Amino acid sequence: MTTAPVFLVDELPAGEHAVLDGPEGRHAATVRRLHPGEELMLCDGKGSVAACVVESATRDALDLRLLRRWAEPPPQPRLIIAQALIKGDRGELAVELATEAGADAIVPWRAARSVVRWEDGPRGAKALTRWRSSAREAAKQSRRAWVPEVLEPVTTAELVALIGRGAGALLLESSAKTPILTVELPTAGDLVVIVGPEGGTSGDERTLLGAAGAQEVRLGHTVLRASTAAAVAVSALGVLSGRWR
Repeated sequence: MTTAPVFLVDELPAGEHAVLDGPEGRHAATVRRLHPGEELMLCDGKGSVAACVVESATRDALDLRLLRRWAEPPPQPRLIIAQALIKGDRGELAVELATEAGADAIVPWRAARSVVRWEDGPRGAKALTRWRSSAREAAKQSRRAWVPEVLEPVTTAELVALIGRGAGALLLESSAKTPILTVELPTAGDLVVIVGPEGGTSGDERTLLGAAGAQEVRLGHTVLRASTAAAVAVSALGVLSGRWR
């Protein structure tokens, strides 16, 4: 039995009936070819979800009847991924995988050894849009009630400030002596998980991040790529923190 597809809306309808139109409506009617009697989910990306059934369909819209609605609280602790910029489409892959694993927010980090820079201007804005699109589509694919926000890119100094506002921070380092399994984790608040670039986090960055409170940890005995490390870390933390209860 297939699961009901998820479509994102700005706000859930207040009544028992709704029309799904616009890009999501066209996708539902034309690409997914949903017919009367089939079910789907509406989600605002902020925890509110409604199960609906299609009553009628046109070329680019669906008439829906709401069956039930509910709200899912945000998981705790919140996992904030500070992802170093990666060349090519590997950055989008990192966002996609981290979103599917359960990341709550993603912060692009302009690390010293990042090959790409995302300078201010149209090119940087376009790259950020691609990351945000990847997060949105991955959240729909994995049927998440919360779509992770992809924030504006930060410098190392701004990342240090972000760590200071959180409940804890972990810097993923393959050479770290402390395994993630043994780390004491916060039960609430923001836990910042820092993923360096393919060339590794520089010594100066490790010093600054460590002074801000980031603890260096390793995920295992193998070396992961920058595009997959965040997803593996989020998965491990989902178990260790109790988020996956």
